[in-house]
Amino acid sequence: MTELGVMGFTGADQPDASVYNTCIRCGLCLPSCPTYLETMTETSGPRGRISLIKAVAESQLDLRSPGFVEQMWQCLDCRACEAVCPSGVHYGQLVETARVQIRRAVAPTQAPWSERLQKFMLQTLFARLDLLRAAAALLRFAQQTRLTALAGLFGAARAAQLAPDISRQFFEPRDQRYIAKDPQGTAFLHTGCIMQVAFANVHRATVRMLVRGGLSVVVPSGQGCCGAIALHAGEIDFTRALAKRNIEAFERSGADVYVVNAAGCGSALKEYAELFALDEAWARRAAHFSERVRDVTEVLDALDLPAPERELNAIATYQEPCHLVHAQRVTGSPRRLLAKIPQLQLVEMDESTVCCGSAGIYNLTQPEMASRLQRRKVDAVIRSGAGVVATANPGCALQVSAGLRAAGYRAEVRHVVELLDDAYARDA
Repeated sequence: MTELGVMGFTGADQPDASVYNTCIRCGLCLPSCPTYLETMTETSGPRGRISLIKAVAESQLDLRSPGFVEQMWQCLDCRACEAVCPSGVHYGQLVETARVQIRRAVAPTQAPWSERLQKFMLQTLFARLDLLRAAAALLRFAQQTRLTALAGLFGAARAAQLAPDISRQFFEPRDQRYIAKDPQGTAFLHTGCIMQVAFANVHRATVRMLVRGGLSVVVPSGQGCCGAIALHAGEIDFTRALAKRNIEAFERSGADVYVVNAAGCGSALKEYAELFALDEAWARRAAHFSERVRDVTEVLDALDLPAPERELNAIATYQEPCHLVHAQRVTGSPRRLLAKIPQLQLVEMDESTVCCGSAGIYNLTQPEMASRLQRRKVDAVIRSGAGVVATANPGCALQVSAGLRAAGYRAEVRHVVELLDDAYARDA
């Protein structure tokens, strides 16, 4: 980012003027913005960032100026501002396309080594899930043999600390079919990327719960990564390539609903219609796809589930994933499902909707701010007195678990579906 002189946005995928001009600068978004809450600085809030984006669009500010670049990447893209905005500003469109513009303004050979490595990793592991599984198998071996303790020698101590425990057996999509008794429909299970290697147990619990609810489940092999991490990184063309694969897999499957158990993935999948809005060949297909995407808690909440058989004697609190509560506006379903579990006492967490600092790979690219938000979230968990933290997103689970370990506070972090599956005694 050393060369200046790039004034204004260019080409496709620009921040939409009709979006940033909708902002009335009321400031109601500020108390909901995690980075503003931590810094109390105007430019670290949505209103300030929108002003910066507008300044670049009007050629009053260089696209590669350090302040602009810093703020576009400091944003968590958590969408908390969208949920409270009285004008309905679609802030996610602005920050995501601003990042695309920043990426395109820098020649690949001029990009920092860390950015080039990140792009290579994204476009290798997330395009080729067989390679991702191979890398995960190596990480599992390192974890089992405690070789991860050497990560600090290679400057990767934080990555090792936040890395998930790799599942003993992956949940690889291989055209599996699980047939419900008296099926009321068919659900497509999105296996994603990290979920299938590190949260395979969540997928298995999801299948069991959907079948209990009367939905047969298909797990097509043609699916892949949703593209959320790539989009947050400003790699929108790669995101579209990944999206097409999932759309085609769903069209071939014949399923009625596309079920997701990772909030960040669900948000990205539901926005494929926007991703292809200007593409005549894909716009209608993407819109049809997005209309059928549902978070697993939405689906289970709508099903006629029998009463759970098993009591879970514990105090639990619910950590709301940003991309479930803010982007998808799903907040009641997880709580209603948890309330079904006998003897599970649900207590509300302070600032439940404030981001934990995970945000895809934000906790690796912005470690200082991510750590501040992690501590804020852990303090809220401790104040709740809960022994179980329920969530619905893998990144949140990893971030909160790491923070609780560092604080020396003993609490389990579980997906809502895992807790439900336990309560139903795993009878399916």
